[in-house]
Amino acid sequence: MEKVTTKRLAIYTGRTHPALAHEVAAHLNIDVGHDGLIEFANGEVRCSFGESVRGTDVFVMQTHFGIDDRSVNDSIMEHLIMIDAASRASAKRITAVCPFYGYARQDRKAAGREPITARLVADMFKAAGAKRMISIDLHSGQIQGFFDGPVDHLTAMPVLEQYVRANASEPVIVSPDAGRIKVAERMAQHLNDCGADLAFIYKRRPKGTTNVAEAAEVMGDVEGRICVLTDDMIDTGGTIVAAAELLMKRGAKEVWAMATHGLLSGPAIDRLKNAPIERIVLTNSLPFPPEKQLPNLEVLSIAPLIAEALSAVFDDTSVSDIFDGENLA
Repeated sequence: MEKVTTKRLAIYTGRTHPALAHEVAAHLNIDVGHDGLIEFANGEVRCSFGESVRGTDVFVMQTHFGIDDRSVNDSIMEHLIMIDAASRASAKRITAVCPFYGYARQDRKAAGREPITARLVADMFKAAGAKRMISIDLHSGQIQGFFDGPVDHLTAMPVLEQYVRANASEPVIVSPDAGRIKVAERMAQHLNDCGADLAFIYKRRPKGTTNVAEAAEVMGDVEGRICVLTDDMIDTGGTIVAAAELLMKRGAKEVWAMATHGLLSGPAIDRLKNAPIERIVLTNSLPFPPEKQLPNLEVLSIAPLIAEALSAVFDDTSVSDIFDGENLA
């Protein structure tokens, strides 16, 4: 007996950032599936999909972030539970879509007796039943190797570059530390048509501290120029604010701060309010509750990029072609 099978795509989302999933689904002309999430009195979560996923290509989207009295750990656990539910419901292939990947900064042992939690998270997703992973601007490229299966590493760089090209002339793309020089250099090369230059900040963190950064010096010509600080995330804002203050001291005309992920944790909002930063440009990889809104904050959508990547995975075509192969580092 011969039978022609049809492929089906389904998107489900957890409760952390459903708006992004619905925007992605709209670009794909489908609806987000019913997740049936229930939280018991003791905080345990149960998932029960409202429709059959047998033989379906299932994409479970959840950005790993704490919101509405739920922590980042709750977000990850909810994601795992939904993937396990899809696996036990006989989904054909399950892809974990993590716009922001939790614990990405713990990708190595910086000192003795420390965990590599980014690897642990990857192992948990594999154990839950995810066959593939999609994420955006991982903190470091090696995290792709932590997951035992294909990883599609997307980048928000095209969205951010388009904004700079439309709003600035002859900008200086500034890396806030040595770790982001390669990314800043690539961005400056892409913006060569609008006269972009490159600079970077020498930064150090005092030994034994966290969320403390000291900007020591600027390498590059920034006097009288619009300086665009680019990073993968803004968490407490210490690195970006210290860099912005140093750039203004060195004669910068304006300082913009751009990042893919706006965590804006702890003192970030107060720091950014008082910082000499003209524009803060972030993507919607994370939700922005009212208390994290700033008058100079602009949020760009990465839903079209995610939708294009999901479509490529579903059609078994190249994801890296979307970014001309420059999403792999």
